[in-house]
Amino acid sequence: MSQKSFSLVAGLIFLVVAVMHALRLALGWHVTFGGWIVPMWVSWVAFVIAGFLAYKGLRLSRHS
Repeated sequence: MSQKSFSLVAGLIFLVVAVMHALRLALGWHVTFGGWIVPMWVSWVAFVIAGFLAYKGLRLSRHS
C-alpha cells in the first residue's frame, strides 16, 4: 500500500469517527461502556483529535 493510499484510508476513517462524535454531541446520544456512562466532554476531546487527524491524513494524501 502506498503512502498516498494509506493516508487517504486513515483520513477517511478518522473523518467517520469525528462525524460520529459530532452526531453524538448534536443529538445527545448516551453511551455506556462496561456500566460506565461516558461523559459528553469525552466526545468533545475525541471530536477535536479525530477531526485534526482526518484533516492531516486527507491533506497528506493529496500532496503525496
